[in-house]
Amino acid sequence: MALPETDLARIKKWCDSIWPKHMWDQAKVEADVAPTHVTIVEVRPDWMGGPVPTRFPIARLRYTKTTGQWAIYWRDRNLKFHEYQHKRPSKNVQSLLDYIRESKDPIFFG
Repeated sequence: MALPETDLARIKKWCDSIWPKHMWDQAKVEADVAPTHVTIVEVRPDWMGGPVPTRFPIARLRYTKTTGQWAIYWRDRNLKFHEYQHKRPSKNVQSLLDYIRESKDPIFFG
């Protein structure tokens, strides 16, 4: 299943806006796209100075083609994702992105 291209572009633009471009060598946010979802990850240099950066999943946006809706998922300490109950699924992916950024819920940017 293909995810809506306009929504993918919106998600990637949102990721690019989290950290100022001049700081991307220290931290940035990226979108890892899969067939049914997009995982939003924070990317930072390896803390030991290694060549591979660390990638910490912040949230997952899962798309349901039959309803045309996106839902937010959060990641637990065992690396499993669960549907986020404080924000209902929406056809407007931007409203979910805005919620992740502005909600002050430490489960995302804690």
